[in-house]
Amino acid sequence: MMFAGIIAILLFLCLIIGDWFQFTTLKSWACRYGCPLAHRQKALDSHPAHPISHAFHKSDALPLPHGIARWVEDRQVIVIRPYYQLFSLSFRTAWPLKGTIDVSSAGNQLLLHLSKRIPWSSAILTLIWLLFVIGGTLTFVVLFILDGGMSTIGGVFWVVGITALGCLVLAGGLILISFAYRLEDSRLMQVHQELLDALTAPPLKGSDKPENA
Repeated sequence: MMFAGIIAILLFLCLIIGDWFQFTTLKSWACRYGCPLAHRQKALDSHPAHPISHAFHKSDALPLPHGIARWVEDRQVIVIRPYYQLFSLSFRTAWPLKGTIDVSSAGNQLLLHLSKRIPWSSAILTLIWLLFVIGGTLTFVVLFILDGGMSTIGGVFWVVGITALGCLVLAGGLILISFAYRLEDSRLMQVHQELLDALTAPPLKGSDKPENA
């Protein structure tokens, strides 16, 4: 029984590590990997003489001051994410964000549709935790009432106390998630703005490709 539990824990950890690896990689096959949370669209004036790919290096990567962007030409997608430094003084959360920018054209404008994504493991574990807190609190209260716990004053206070405790735990978790999202979102949008500055700078930065490429 203990061996089965160890195997289950190791499998669970491997799934989380694999999920985060696919989320953080900038490879083309994982450019849209992650749970989408929010969307934003931006229109830019196109540069007919300088395709969007000219803003990127030969490896289709564009280092930015606070992150990195990669152009996936066959899918017309730009992937952006902040730098993930292992030994960094910056506080990291369990809800990192990356951006997938779908590029399309409309007349003389480029339409950049940004999708903000988090790892699937972070989204699923957060949802399970929220359901556990809400479901556990409601289940206890309902079962306690059905067993006649509300027949005494002490039972009433007990139900009120458990309900208040569940609400406090839920509120604390929501505040933590909100704080983490705002922190990670500010980092991602900083990288997003740096990318926009690079794309709109005349001429486009990092244009190390020949004109006939």
